[in-house]
Amino acid sequence: MIEISKQDIEKANILIDSLAYIKDFYQKIIVIKYGGHAMVSEEIRQRVISDIAWLSYAGMKPIIVHGGGPEINRMLELQAVEPQFMNGLRVTSHDVMRTVEMVLTGLISPNLTTMLNEEGIAAISISGKDNKVMEAVKKDEALGLVGEVTKVNTAYLHQMLADNILPVISPIAYGPQGESLNINSDEAAAAIASALKAEKMIYLTDINGIYEDPADPTSLYSEMSAKEIQIAIENEVITGGMIPKVKNCLSAIQSGVHSCQIIDGTIPHAIILELFTKNGLGTMITA
Repeated sequence: MIEISKQDIEKANILIDSLAYIKDFYQKIIVIKYGGHAMVSEEIRQRVISDIAWLSYAGMKPIIVHGGGPEINRMLELQAVEPQFMNGLRVTSHDVMRTVEMVLTGLISPNLTTMLNEEGIAAISISGKDNKVMEAVKKDEALGLVGEVTKVNTAYLHQMLADNILPVISPIAYGPQGESLNINSDEAAAAIASALKAEKMIYLTDINGIYEDPADPTSLYSEMSAKEIQIAIENEVITGGMIPKVKNCLSAIQSGVHSCQIIDGTIPHAIILELFTKNGLGTMITA
């Protein structure tokens, strides 16, 4: 007689419990903005990539939009170039743009794609400039080659997803004269999620979400409406670098994205815990 351990039964129960969540997201587009501290170590990257591969095998359609700020800064420092920022955005000269493209499209994007390929996932590394996936105009002359997305090639992305190909997109856009424009990765993810009317957009960050009191770990908001977000900004509950993130979430929701989630990507299997457990992780923003 075959002996079945309690541990095996618990695993089976977990799989059954996740079925309802899998049904909710089956064949749905999930845009994942991946960057920051969730990319700092090989171990964390492997966990995140394994989670995203699992989504594909479970019948979902993930898209990765990645950043790479720390890596770009390190490369600039090797070139004796001091990184400059204005209102949280990288001031991007032509020389800096070459470095940005080299790091994002030449190093990070292919690395993530290879990791997915090793998990058996058909993934392709593309720049947002390729096939005009993202078109943009300059945001502010003082920022240099920093862009604001005006159009997304949804037909191309839908075709990739229909062919079961997972796009790994670096946030470089096609400018009016064919020049490369540097796009903030949060903005790029929101623009792509909005254009595709994604079911969900997930921001992998280095904090758990939005707190009523950052000093009180029990004050985490598990869910906030668009109206509550606006009030929190006015009351300075949401400040600093979190403001543009939540504004991008609001923009995406207003464009038809069902929900946006801000979670700590350094937590082991954060994406799986968010999507397939009752309590989830982080802060969910909805209309």
